[in-house]
Amino acid sequence: MKQRLRIAIQKSGRLGIESTDLLKKSGFKFKKSERTLMAKCKDFPLDILFLRVGDIPNMVKEGVVDLGIVGENTLAEKEYSEVKIVEKLGFGKCTLCLAAPKKSDIKSITDFSGKMIATSYANITRKYLNNLGVSCEIVEMSGSHEIAPQLGLSDGICDIVSTGATLQANNLINIETIFTSQAVLVGKENAKKILKEKFIDDFLMRLQSVLRAQKLKSVIMNAPNSSIQNLSKVLGSLKSPTIMPLAKEGWSALHSVIEEDKNFWKTITQLKENGACGILISPIERVLD
Repeated sequence: MKQRLRIAIQKSGRLGIESTDLLKKSGFKFKKSERTLMAKCKDFPLDILFLRVGDIPNMVKEGVVDLGIVGENTLAEKEYSEVKIVEKLGFGKCTLCLAAPKKSDIKSITDFSGKMIATSYANITRKYLNNLGVSCEIVEMSGSHEIAPQLGLSDGICDIVSTGATLQANNLINIETIFTSQAVLVGKENAKKILKEKFIDDFLMRLQSVLRAQKLKSVIMNAPNSSIQNLSKVLGSLKSPTIMPLAKEGWSALHSVIEEDKNFWKTITQLKENGACGILISPIERVLD
């Protein structure tokens, strides 16, 4: 029987949808069925398991799967020292926040001293408060934390916040952000030494090609030849642009790749000011070194 790589992702929810999207963009072809919890890739020795996100770190720890995609918050809460982050994936971003009712007397982190906090993230919350010398009671709940203060079960909550709409709807205010999270690819610390090293390297190459491409844009522009030197200076820190002569005498087309960061549109403006026109900006599917 041929060795196959196994990865676990969330079976339902936003993290699962985005994980599936990343795998498919990376060229792994599979079909997810509602009736099964595993899919086999057709063109790569990869099996994908669809599990509860809270179970994934333990599955990696026990060697049931080689890799998993989880939120950093889930990994930190489970505290499995053997499970390490292999790659940060850039999606599923959220924060873990301490919140309290708007009309309560809790206005700062120290006001939680002697209070009760409802949360699913007892370990992260306790560690953060202990480091600040704040002593309080942690009430562990599996969900619906936002209603706990209204029911008299707690004085505040510690929960995942994406937009803040849930806090606002329940008359809660964010007192302090204690943890920031995003989706991460995880594996055992020595996974590449004891498991299918070649498969893992190939898998990571595909994933990283997509992750890198998401940060870049392909830019093609026309410009008079007299502007090429100045345009190259604008593109300065990047690799030299590809230059192709046009049918119109004295003109060329320049092709480069630009990182889509906070300075992206400033760079585009500078290109226009230095003679570029007909600028075409396109997404990139994959970038391989």
